[in-house]
Amino acid sequence: MIAAPITLGHYLSLGGILFALSVIGIFLNRRNLIVLLMAIELMLLAVNINFVAFSHYLGDMAGQVFVFFILTVAAAESAIGLAILVVVFRNRSSINVEELDELKG
Repeated sequence: MIAAPITLGHYLSLGGILFALSVIGIFLNRRNLIVLLMAIELMLLAVNINFVAFSHYLGDMAGQVFVFFILTVAAAESAIGLAILVVVFRNRSSINVEELDELKG
């Protein structure tokens, strides 16, 4: 049995499916902050898959370097988001998004 080669379309389809799942996760789950942060991270990883796929397809390293910077910013965003989550949980004893009406401006 001969396996078909993995093409650019396969990577783009995977990235699109992951991105769609993360958007669905954000819109369906508006209660838990941890799940919202995970959906945002999944969205960034889906975009990174597309950057790496195009970088490999075009033979250019710029996409892979850009992914490195995206991962660095995502790590900082996760650390700050989790720190805010810990502070909110200590003050409110809940991470339910619907109960966080004091954060509105």
